[in-house]
Amino acid sequence: MHHVPVLLCSALLAACAPTAATAGGGGGLRAAFSDQGVAFVTAGRACVARAPSYRPLCPRLPAAVDVAWNGGDAWAAVPGLGVVVTLDRAARSVNVGRVVALSATRAYREDGSAVGYNGEAQGGVTGGPSLAVTGGNGADFVLLAGSLVRVPGGVNRSETAGAFLVVTPQGVRTSTVPAVDTPGGTYRLSGGHLERVDATGRVSTAVVHPDGLVGMVGTDIVTVTQAGEVRVYTETLSTRTP
Repeated sequence: MHHVPVLLCSALLAACAPTAATAGGGGGLRAAFSDQGVAFVTAGRACVARAPSYRPLCPRLPAAVDVAWNGGDAWAAVPGLGVVVTLDRAARSVNVGRVVALSATRAYREDGSAVGYNGEAQGGVTGGPSLAVTGGNGADFVLLAGSLVRVPGGVNRSETAGAFLVVTPQGVRTSTVPAVDTPGGTYRLSGGHLERVDATGRVSTAVVHPDGLVGMVGTDIVTVTQAGEVRVYTETLSTRTP
């Protein structure tokens, strides 16, 4: 069993916001992308696939609900144990209670209260968020009752929120489909395809792809399917063999 006994993390972990992240997905799929790789959870099974091999490592844990990157570590929220735990490297656990969503800086509980990755209290929201992510500006954003809300402050940032959160240099935006914004354009999963969309909104390249989530790891376009398969593409959507 991974991380037993449960120990409170004693070292202060630097909060390192992902360079590109997508949160959301049906079927219990959530994923967090960073320069280190992709962490994901599907049907309660949490895994991490680090670049450049992208070989998934899935420790034996009770059912997880979300994943995030912090300080170079991939973390999973395990509400049944009331902890967040690292998925690889040094084994660390933090007692956080029943968490429903993770960002790069916070673990959000069912009531919207939040705790950091060294166990300290953090500003949260009122009500349990369905998704959370740390934006490109370093601020947290959550999807709360269908609205995009900045944390702390509780400022509604979206008139019509989509089901997915996408990191931008200015913060976070919502999307109706899984997507990631990059300097070379937006990549999205839509209609059974992985698409590259240019600045004018035109689909310039597309490849067949099942449902899942998409993000950026370094210069790689990385996807995770509902079945937990990790796929890696170049910026032109050629398949890259790790």
